[in-house]
Amino acid sequence: MTGSLVTLDVERSVATLTMDDGKRNALSPAMFDEIYAALERAEQEDAAVVITGREGVLSAGFDLKVMKGGGVRAVKMLRAGYALTARLLSFPKPVVIASPGHAYAMGAFMLLSGDYRYGVPGPYTYVANEVAIGLPMPRVACEVLRLRLAPAARERAVTLSEQFSPEQALQVGFIDALVPAEQLLDAARAKAAALLELDPEAHAISKKRLRADTLRNIRRALPLDLKDAVVLGVKSVAQAKRQR
Repeated sequence: MTGSLVTLDVERSVATLTMDDGKRNALSPAMFDEIYAALERAEQEDAAVVITGREGVLSAGFDLKVMKGGGVRAVKMLRAGYALTARLLSFPKPVVIASPGHAYAMGAFMLLSGDYRYGVPGPYTYVANEVAIGLPMPRVACEVLRLRLAPAARERAVTLSEQFSPEQALQVGFIDALVPAEQLLDAARAKAAALLELDPEAHAISKKRLRADTLRNIRRALPLDLKDAVVLGVKSVAQAKRQR
């Protein structure tokens, strides 16, 4: 399965979803459409999922051009992004995310929604930068950050927009392991294959039980976050990001 932005390669019950827009992997409506389609295909194939990006970046977050345009299209993009966290956290098979570099904002929230997460050493940044650009942290993002990050680091990430290097990201919970860039994809696929050895029903039920409160809170928060976006105005959000 090959799209213009996302490629899905299924081999030995491991589906590798690769995002590549040729730039910073902006999460646009088209990118989300292809991500959701790839996840649907992977679920039909009963496959574990590996999600990765292009060299140097997993994703820089929402597409600012769409945000700047505002309107229904921008709100739908936000909905798709926020809902993706719940989709990944409740995916019935293991989800491994292999970050080849930077993970900003929605890109970081997508990363944190995986069951197991790899990063690579290098001059890369993990950051939830909403407060730095004048935005309250979305409730959905708070839930994902609360689930994954150590408490002190979570406070700094949310309220201070602290940037974390790969080594710091490993310490605080953004990622579970660091591997050399040239080994990233092989390591992620091997981990996904190994996780398939778990009892599939027990895996699916257990992660939903463990994350029940988080998933419930995400679904309740999503319409509130969209309302906030409408009130604040997605155009002004995009302009604030550009000015920073």
